[in-house]
Parts: sequence; structure tokens; C-alpha cells
Amino acid sequence: MNLDTFLNGSLTFLNDRDESWKALDENLGRLLIIEEDHSDFLATWKQVTDAIASLSQIERYWACPGERAFTKLTETIRRKEVGQAHLTVQKIRKKLDRQAHRKKHFEVIRVAPRSASQQKSDRRLLREIKANGFDCEFVYVPTAEDALNATLLNTSIQSVVIHDDAPLRSRDCHQDRLQQVVDELAVAGYEAARLERGQLLARQIANLRPELLTYLVTDSQVENIAARQGETFKRIFLRGEDEGELIRAIMLGVEQRYEAPFYNAVVKYARRPISNFHALPISRGKSLKKSNWVEDYEQLAGASLKLESSAITGGLDSLLEPTGPLKAAQEAAARIFGAKRAFIVTNGTTGANKIVTQALLMRGDVVLTDRNCHKSIHSALMEAGASVCYLPAYKLNDYSIYGAVPLRELKRTLLQYKRAGEIDRVRLIALTNRTFDGTVYDPTKVMMECLAIAPRVSFLWDEAWSAFAAFHPLYRSRTAMQGAKNLEAMFADPDYPARVKAFEDVFGAEDWQDDERVLNTPLLADPKKVRFRVYATQSMHKTMTALRQVSVILIHDQDYDHERFINAYHAHTTTSPNYSLLISADIGRRLADLDGYKFGQQLLENSVLLRQALNSPLLKKWYPVVNCVPEEFRESSADDYFEKTTGSKLEKDWQTDEFVQDPSRITLDISSTGLSGEAFKQELMEHNIQVNKTSVNTLLFQVTTGTTRSDASNLIQVLRKIALNCEEKMRNSSKFEREVHEKKVRSLTPRQPLPDVPPFHPAFRVNVQTPEGDVSRAQSLGYDHASCEYFSLEEAERLIAEGRTLVSAKMVVPYPPGSPVLVPGEEIMPAVVQYLLALDVKEVHGLTKKGLRVFTEKALAEELRLREARAYR
Repeated sequence: MNLDTFLNGSLTFLNDRDESWKALDENLGRLLIIEEDHSDFLATWKQVTDAIASLSQIERYWACPGERAFTKLTETIRRKEVGQAHLTVQKIRKKLDRQAHRKKHFEVIRVAPRSASQQKSDRRLLREIKANGFDCEFVYVPTAEDALNATLLNTSIQSVVIHDDAPLRSRDCHQDRLQQVVDELAVAGYEAARLERGQLLARQIANLRPELLTYLVTDSQVENIAARQGETFKRIFLRGEDEGELIRAIMLGVEQRYEAPFYNAVVKYARRPISNFHALPISRGKSLKKSNWVEDYEQLAGASLKLESSAITGGLDSLLEPTGPLKAAQEAAARIFGAKRAFIVTNGTTGANKIVTQALLMRGDVVLTDRNCHKSIHSALMEAGASVCYLPAYKLNDYSIYGAVPLRELKRTLLQYKRAGEIDRVRLIALTNRTFDGTVYDPTKVMMECLAIAPRVSFLWDEAWSAFAAFHPLYRSRTAMQGAKNLEAMFADPDYPARVKAFEDVFGAEDWQDDERVLNTPLLADPKKVRFRVYATQSMHKTMTALRQVSVILIHDQDYDHERFINAYHAHTTTSPNYSLLISADIGRRLADLDGYKFGQQLLENSVLLRQALNSPLLKKWYPVVNCVPEEFRESSADDYFEKTTGSKLEKDWQTDEFVQDPSRITLDISSTGLSGEAFKQELMEHNIQVNKTSVNTLLFQVTTGTTRSDASNLIQVLRKIALNCEEKMRNSSKFEREVHEKKVRSLTPRQPLPDVPPFHPAFRVNVQTPEGDVSRAQSLGYDHASCEYFSLEEAERLIAEGRTLVSAKMVVPYPPGSPVLVPGEEIMPAVVQYLLALDVKEVHGLTKKGLRVFTEKALAEELRLREARAYR
């Protein structure tokens, strides 16, 4: 499915729908007090007709107010019965508001021409058949094109019933408002393929919203269809048989997605009158009730105490060896995240990264990783005993921001190992997909080209900030699991071997010897050589609905070794997991399963609307938005796709560019105010606005699925207030005061470029032909106090200038964002010291009051002698 449809359609229309009903209400009310011959009447009447024209194209895709009610309203307006129309619109708006707050309410697309009597019969059955309080309504659409539009636009849709006699194209779908969404179906021969129509349409719907359950109604041989394509549908029904069975199946399907197995098990357990002779005295709050000093905490914790237990029996389960509700919860998570397997982690993505690296690596394996990845990756590689080759990311020196690792750099490094005959030692590539500042890779392309050079390499995508992405078509297109799915489908395509053969015919052995040719050519991997191993770690608590520390490991691995993975999982997983965390993971999965698309839609809409507000002349003057993806990586050259509702530009960017900027990550350059990032952060906190990351001259705002439009409005108000204060100060300042202000602004512009990746000292180099270092050995030696000494930053700068080589004995990590500037074994370059001296964050892990911990010259000499001796043997 072309994302152009999604962005130009749903992103615009979700907001248009609410605004159009509001405009209709306001303008009809205005017409009641304007004489028809007044000059304002015609202009207001045009706004009414424009609103109706806009709504007429999209209301067909919602059950409320319904086709009959909307047609009646349209006729009332056409007759200029303004009073009656105004009253009707007010009633509809109240009904829409009530429906938006209805619990367990969902809608079902029915792709079939249905007569009025058939629709009446459907409504009667829906009233009669209800499951667990679920409330369902049908949305009737006549064509496949309408079905796809409804799938995109209506966030209440949970299921689709496809009648295989539905035609392809809509007669009423206007191309100027809704882009054609059926090109792929037309190419696939939808109209001619009478027996395959349902399958073709269901696959397109699954591409957009894989969480939706589809049902087929046909008058063909249902047994043969089930045998050929049964996996495409939840169930297949013969037309004319029991309609009630179809509705019961729909209800059951939604009920199964609503099921939160571990949450339900714990609630059931908590209702039992248990006498506890096990651990956890706080369980059910019993130890608190025995004290008169902690009733305030008991009141705060409330019902959650009743859910806490250390038991794994009585209907509960063990996180280490799940066989019951926790196993079911993880299977449900794998399904909605698009993974083959999923494992809940209760010590954050830090723990998840350590589990994956231990499961995939052996001592001495080479790992290529972004130098600026989260410190958990670095720590995990040290613990695993891996040799690390750090990859440089692109830099935005003016804002002290590191981006992502260019594909050319990845390919260049892999070629270096291949030329040295060491490519088989490269076991893992670890990258951060969605950096702190919102830079997003194209995992499909990255993995394809890396596998073309190193067909046995595995991938770890740290997607800590991407847990929400699987539930939205735009974001999902650039997730690790979708990339794995794309490549799996590509490699299984019967036409793919011919593509590889054609590539090899024009790109031969001589071309492979030319590094520049390889770097400039999009490579194709050979599926006969590839073993496909993809892992992603995601923080559910960061961007989904879950408590802190709740993360998930997602796996798509052809060579998955369960015993080895479980050993690593056990090594980094507590035997006493917090039940509140596990429950929140289960409930977070349920929310994403049923509301993930709606939340993702709102996230994107809120992000774009906030960006548009920030583009006002006043705010843009004082806080210009920073594009964190340089032009060289933006084939689309879509500089302004956030400033206007230009969906096609945004879609093109996500389809073509090497890196894209996540719209929900907004970096502002605040240097014109004369305030540093940390000072501005404190200013905002005084207005009850919390932000995460700052640099000396930037602030990063993260729009999440929990951010409301009111939150955005509050932010804009506060930023406007500060900007107006700045305007007033500049108007009333003297020449001297303006010079002082300009000096402050210049001081906030980073004077030194961001440091490059420091080299490993020869004492910790593994191979003279390749750049990896033995960080595990450097870390171990760094624990030996006799081998280390401390220097302040100023002392270090002086010693380096005098010619001494200083080597870090510790990892040094400014927080946020949590990316190290030094790891054990790396030489401390002048640029690193200057960067640390200029930092504007208070928390720098590894930099103590004593200064930098470095290796003594004696320790380095001895380590170098031992390494040379081992190499000689």
C-alpha cells in the first residue's frame, strides 16, 4: 500500500472531520442571525457547503451518524432549512462525542452492497449477540477501494468482513481528496480474479493494519478456499448460512485480542483468601496494615498491593519458564509486534540488550556498532567479551548532535574486514533505530546491503524509542521486524533469484574489487548464502503504555537457538519480577492491539500540528526547528514537509531517504534567546513543562502517545510568552546591552566540533589490519587501581599537549542522552577533552571529582608487551 494515500488521506481527514463538524455547527448558528441579503450571508453559506462537501467524502466510513442521517442533513441544508439543520448538527456532534467515550465500542467494515432490510437484520443480530459488554456497529462500503479508505480513516475499525463479489473501484471516491488506493489490486487482476478477490483485498488491508481480523463471505467452494488461502482469514463463511455465527466469530475475535492473560490471572488470584507462608510480606498490604507509621504509603499504593505476589502457582506463572498466562502474553506480544518470538523484560532495554548480545556472541567475536549507541550496548559487549569496531555517525556540530551511521560507512567497514580475510569474525551489527534526536534508519535497505557483503552477520536494532512504531503504517515501514518481514518475503519471491542473477551479470568479480563501485551500488544479497537473524529491543515504557523498566525483545531468527537464548535470559532476569510491571506489559499490549493505530494516528497528527504552530513568524524567529537529517541523506529534499500539510513530501521522504526525521522528535535551536539548554529547561519547568534532553543551544521535545493537544497548546503559550519577553528586552535594551546579549548568543554556539571516534590504544588492538578493540580486557584492567591514575580535564588537556598518550580506563557517558564519549581502551583525544569541558549537562557518568580515570604508562607498556607476546605465539 502506497503511504502517499495514508498521509494525504488519513492524516488530513482525521483533523478535517472534527473541524468540519465544528465549522458546520458554528456557521449554521451564524446564519440564524444574518439576514439572507446581508453581505456576510453568502460567504458564511459557502463555508457551510464546503464543510458538507468535505464531510460527504468521509462520513461514509463511520457508523455514526450513519448514511441515512447524513443524507437527511444534506437535504435539509440544500433546502436552506437553517434552523433544522443547525439543530440536527448539534445533535450529531453530541452523539459523536458520546460515541467517542463509549467503552468497548468498535466498528466492523462490511465490504458488500447490503439492502436496507439486510442492514436492519444485521443491527438486530448485533443487539442480540453481545460478548463481555462489547458494542459493535457495521460500516457498509460497496467496493474494495472504499474498504481500504475506511481502513485508513476510521480508527474504530477492529474487523473486516469481505464479500468476494465486491467491485474494485468506487464511483464516489473523488481523486482530489482521496488518492486512489487500488493500483496494486488492479495490477494483481482483482476484477478478473473472481475467486481470489477476497484474498487480494485482505492482504492489502493487512499491509495497512495487520492487527485487524478479516472474514470472508463467499458463495464459492469454501472448503477449497480454506485449503488454498485459509491463513489469510480468521474464518470463511458460505453466503446464506447463519449470519449469527459470523457476528459471534467477530465478537470472539475482538474478545481474544482484548484478553490480557497474565493480568486476568493475577486479578483472579488476588481475589482468593490466601494465607501467605511465602516471601513478600508486602503482598496484599499485610505487613503495612500491621504498622501505624506507613498508612500514607498504603493509601498511595492502594489496590496495586493486592496484585503483588511472589507465587508462580495457583494460576500464575514463572517469567523464567512460562507455561501459562505469561507465555500467552508473550505470544500475543509477538503477534502484534510482527515478530516470530517476543520476550518481556523487566529491567529495561539495558537488560534486553545484554540478553541479546550474550545469546548471540562468543568471546572474541567482532561487533560493528554505532559509537554513539546507548551505554547498555557498550556494557553488554564488554560483558560478552566481544571485540568492538566503533562506527562514526554523521555529526551536527552546530548543535552538538550525533546522528546515525551512514550506509556507506557500514559497507566500507565490512569491506575492510572482507579484504583482510576477517569477514567471518564479524558476527553482529548493532545500531540504534530512532536515535534520541529522532533519526530513523531504513532497516530493510541496511540489512539487504550488509548481508550482500557479510551473509552470516546478525543484527541487533536498539529500538528503545520505537515501541509504538509497529502499530502505524508510516512508522512500521522502518522498524526492524518489518524489515525482516520485507526481506523474508523478498527472498521467498520466485522472481528474486532472477533479480540476483541479473545483478551478478552486470556486477562481477572485478566490480567487487573496486571499493568505490561497491559503495556506490545498491547491493542484493544472495538468499542461498544468507542466514537471516534479526533482533530488536524496545522500551514499552518509553513510548507505549507500561510502567518503567518494561521492555520487550523481538526476534526474527532463522537460526534461533532457544537453549542459548534462555540461558542469557536467565542470566539477566530477576527471579523475583515485579507483578505490577508484568501486568502493565500485558495491558500495554492489549491497548496497542485495540487502540495502537488510533494512538499512532493521533501521535503523527499532534506532531505535525505542533510543528506547524512552531513555524509561526515569532516562534520561528526565536526557536527555529532543527532538521536533524543533513541534506546529503535526504534524496527527497523535503525541507518543509513538517511546516505544511504536505503528506506526499513526507511519504516520499520515508520511502526514498537514507535517514528520516521522526516528526514526533522536535529539536529547537534556542541560542537566540541567550539562554543555555539547561537554563531554558529550568525556565520551562517553572511553567510545569518537562523536557528530556538539552545541548548547550538546543531543547528536544518528544511528542508521545500520551501527549495531548492541550499539552501542545500549553507549550506554545509558554514559548510565545518567553519570545515576547525577548522581543521586549531587545526593543528596550541599550547598545551595550544588545552587545552583551549577542556575546551570550555567540557563546552558545559550539566552538569545537564534536569529537570523532577515538582509536583504541595498540595495547588493546586485536588485529593490526582491522580497527576493533578488546574493550572487555580494557574494562578488566581498568578495575585494577594500581594500573590507573586520575587527571582533571585541565590536567589531561595539558598532558596531551605535551605529547603524552592518555588512555581511558572507564566509560564516560554524559546523561542524557546516555551515549559514551569514551570507553575503556580508547585514546583520549584533545577534541574529547574540549567537548567534556564545554558540556552543559550536570550528569556525566565516569567523570568523578578526581577527574578522568586513565591507565598508567607502566600498565599500558606491560599490556602491550603481553599482547605482542600472545601474537608472536
